[in-house]
Amino acid sequence: MIFQRLIWASLVVALAVGIVQTGVQRLQAVPIILAAEVFEDQKIEAPAAEAAEPKAHAGHDGHAMAEEAEEWAPAEGFDRTAWTFVANVLHAFSMALLVFAVMGVTVWRGTRLRALPLALVTAAAGWLVFYLWPSIGLHAEIPGMDAARLGSRQGWWTLAAVSAAAACAIAAGMRSHLRWIIAAALLALPFVVGAPHITADPLAGFQGEAQVVLRDLGTQFVWATRWVSISFWVLMGLACGWAFQRWVQPALQDTLGSVGKLPKTA
Repeated sequence: MIFQRLIWASLVVALAVGIVQTGVQRLQAVPIILAAEVFEDQKIEAPAAEAAEPKAHAGHDGHAMAEEAEEWAPAEGFDRTAWTFVANVLHAFSMALLVFAVMGVTVWRGTRLRALPLALVTAAAGWLVFYLWPSIGLHAEIPGMDAARLGSRQGWWTLAAVSAAAACAIAAGMRSHLRWIIAAALLALPFVVGAPHITADPLAGFQGEAQVVLRDLGTQFVWATRWVSISFWVLMGLACGWAFQRWVQPALQDTLGSVGKLPKTA
């Protein structure tokens, strides 16, 4: 029963958050992305490495490889919005499951916070872990910007998120005063390692007005993604608080209430 309640509550939260989040993205981030994509054709690319390859590979096999290398992308308009909505719902569903899991453990440990404040605190921790801490080292990028190798950025992002999550868990779970020192050390760890960045200007491939416009769009995009992220986690906290109190916590009380670990809620 608890598993079914958890899944259905997460789906309800995901649909609600996904709908609102898609609208927020359409207003905040999508116009900036579309404006930046206009200048992608003006980028001066580095000499192609394939120019030095033997011409013998330029036949049918080369054409097939080029087709395989092309990435699929949704068409503009409804197609793009629909797939963005699907991605937002899947993302919100996974985050709702995580928020409910953290809330369940916290309630089982005997917290005095009610469902809504607890959900908002958990959502704030999620914002710190999944957005704020990684974004300090790696800002959001607009189309056309050069960046460090994808694998290096993904590895550093994971390190920043795991360090922030461990710091939150230690600060909330340990009773010793040393927890603050340990948490601070964990938060500092990814920045001691250092985020991967290229030494050149990320917009060096653009010239004149295009570079000026893209630099301004890049700044706008950083702020837009920041507000999109804040709205996502605020909505996640509000929706999870309501759904947890209505569906998940009663099931937890039915399952584990006999142990005396779960306080009754109003």
